[in-house]
Amino acid sequence: MYTTESTKYSARTDIGQTSRILVVEDEELIQEMLAVALEEEGYGVTTAPDGRSAIEYLKSFENSGELPFDLLILDLMLPQINGLDICRLLRHQGNPVPILMLSAKGSETDRVLGLEVGADDYLTKPFSMRELVARCRALLRRQRLSNLPQVPVLKFKDITLNPQECRVLVRGLEVNLSPKEFRLLELFMSYARRVWSREQLLDQVWGPDFVGDSKTVDVHIRWLREKLEQDPSHPEYIVTVRGFGYRFG
Repeated sequence: MYTTESTKYSARTDIGQTSRILVVEDEELIQEMLAVALEEEGYGVTTAPDGRSAIEYLKSFENSGELPFDLLILDLMLPQINGLDICRLLRHQGNPVPILMLSAKGSETDRVLGLEVGADDYLTKPFSMRELVARCRALLRRQRLSNLPQVPVLKFKDITLNPQECRVLVRGLEVNLSPKEFRLLELFMSYARRVWSREQLLDQVWGPDFVGDSKTVDVHIRWLREKLEQDPSHPEYIVTVRGFGYRFG
């Protein structure tokens, strides 16, 4: 139980749960149905009966440096402080927690207003618990993806490779590479000056189950040189190390 002077929160959490959800809903029956449905999906659920209670609870974590919840389910029409004001306040404070807004108001104007003040999704009452759980999953998945570490852009002399965008610039101009060419170049640039044998390149780029001639590596190296090198016959980037394989740089 979380308790303040005026508010009681029911907290339902189990060891090992990775996603925590705060449900702010003043209708007791809907609050309980939401909590049960989400708990059955394995989420840790905390409930608050009104807007002021939710704000006070969230404030108690301000100095901890952590976000207490991974998702906020927020009713629009709440006593004391309504859902729009809570959403607006959190976004003004820079709180990035995903917000799913619930409301009996289903007009386009109401939905647009909820999204414009910072809600990530909007669900109109009445709704099925199956749809609510699906929307929660989608918001949590999107949040996890946004928190993944960014793959750094690789640069070597006049070549820039952006793994996120699958783009390669050579001397300021974009070049089109096939998927295998791109993966070869990414491997080379990630380990500049390392020597790779044909077999190692096949294993890293084509996979251990590749069946075919190892000379396919030579073919792709030639194609890469034609796209990267100013003079492919005298390569500056992809250099042949006789008796061993290839080196980048």
